[in-house]
Amino acid sequence: MKKIFALSAVFICLTSCQTPKENIDLLVVNADIYTVDSTFSKSEALAVHQGKIVGIGKKVDLLEKYNAKKTIDAEGRVLLPGLIDAHAHFYGLGVDQQQADLVGTKNLEEVLARLVAFHKEKKPSFLLGRGWDQNDWDVKEFPTKESLDKFFPDTPVAITRIDGHAILANSTALKLAGITGKTKISGGEVILKNGEPTGILVDAPMRLIQKIIPVFSRKQQIQALLDAQEICFRNGLTTISDAGLDRNVIELIDSLQQTGDLKIKIYAMVSNNPENLDYYLNKGIVKTDRLNVRSIKVYADGALGSRGACLHEAYSDQAGHFGAMITTKAELTALAKRIAASNYQMNTHAIGDSANTTVLKAYAEALQDKPDRRWRVEHAQVVRIQDFDYFSGNIIPSIQPTHATSDMYWAEDRLGADRIKGAYAFKTLLQKSGIVALGTDFPVEQVNPMLTFYAAVSRQDTRNFPENGFQPAQKLSREETLKGMTIWAAYANFEEKEKGSLEVGKSADFVILNQNIMTIDVHEIPNTNVDITIVSGEIVKK
Repeated sequence: MKKIFALSAVFICLTSCQTPKENIDLLVVNADIYTVDSTFSKSEALAVHQGKIVGIGKKVDLLEKYNAKKTIDAEGRVLLPGLIDAHAHFYGLGVDQQQADLVGTKNLEEVLARLVAFHKEKKPSFLLGRGWDQNDWDVKEFPTKESLDKFFPDTPVAITRIDGHAILANSTALKLAGITGKTKISGGEVILKNGEPTGILVDAPMRLIQKIIPVFSRKQQIQALLDAQEICFRNGLTTISDAGLDRNVIELIDSLQQTGDLKIKIYAMVSNNPENLDYYLNKGIVKTDRLNVRSIKVYADGALGSRGACLHEAYSDQAGHFGAMITTKAELTALAKRIAASNYQMNTHAIGDSANTTVLKAYAEALQDKPDRRWRVEHAQVVRIQDFDYFSGNIIPSIQPTHATSDMYWAEDRLGADRIKGAYAFKTLLQKSGIVALGTDFPVEQVNPMLTFYAAVSRQDTRNFPENGFQPAQKLSREETLKGMTIWAAYANFEEKEKGSLEVGKSADFVILNQNIMTIDVHEIPNTNVDITIVSGEIVKK
């Protein structure tokens, strides 16, 4: 009898002394998890509570420890940290949904057909479109205003090139903007023929057209942001570094995030203009759980595709043409010193080798004795061999892999055989800086981050061209590419302690894919789909 009582006492003690399970919001099991932590470790289960990761490890251990309101069985699928697009135009993507889509047009006739159809359906007072690229056409020349005038003699029309660095305007729009053959604006070009505007405006003169375009209402702005969010979540993007926003849009984003309508996280680069600079440099960093405002976006030059990129020597396919600086050397130097005196980051668009030289020298001078500022060169597309040494952990290349595979068909024509060696040099940039922040530059390129991943590791387009990849020595490994889209992108945003890897205490931002991009045949990567997107523990796409 005494033995029975003793055994009973032990049983009661064992059952009553067991640690009760912790209640949590979400448990993911049977996953192939790439944590992207410091050792690039893998795991199989993940626990989430109140938007944060509270546990990661073996399924049996987490099931024993936690009682979850919701459990997701990943059924062996790969789970990655939420994907970060280090350079894109989130609001611009939303705006594009409200105008004619000209992406993928194969000739001018197709552009005109889409404009006519859009105008017939929407009947806008000012017809806008974006996405044409003459480099994709059989006739690789800029179109002219006469083609638009034929179909739209009275309605003002302005259609933006795919890179955002050239506009084709019709005669009505040119007249409203006051643009004539005598219009001269530094930092760009009004292209003329027989002394008259052809309708093509490159870089700075585009502002004259942009000033006369009707301003979006608040309702239209909200719709644009919500449209962009839906597209990004569908593609597994949880944080977007928006490369150029004005104060009114930033504050609208903040208000929509506070109400819960906008759940995506935004790293906002403030557009470089006097009003924005005076406000934000005096105000200081603006930081919430979903919004981070601590950088200034500057344009050094234009784009290579529209020959606006500023080169040391003339374009190989246009004698005497060097491109142009949008922000002069003196202005860049002064601006760098002003930003360096604040706690803001400077992120400068630099495409041509001359623009990159100017930006890198201005950075180096301004950042003397200023460690951990993480200033970024956005694109760093064409760099002289001797200038690569400027890159470091304090001067970070922010690059877009699909630019290489989009531009490879004509880039050498622009640059020649020698300069192309320093173009789209992603591996070299990584070796010099220690990290690369990877993005898409959407809507210049497609939103899909699987195309970013594929272009980085294969240096091929989706037709698997060229056979061994464009400049194959510049390929990134899959591990490097995943880091560039997660933890390194977070680092470039000063957010590596809160996101970018799956570790206890970090935000529960992650994606589940239908196939493992780390192991599948490289040519299958573009066919990968996002099954589930989760932001701060909330399922936002399934």
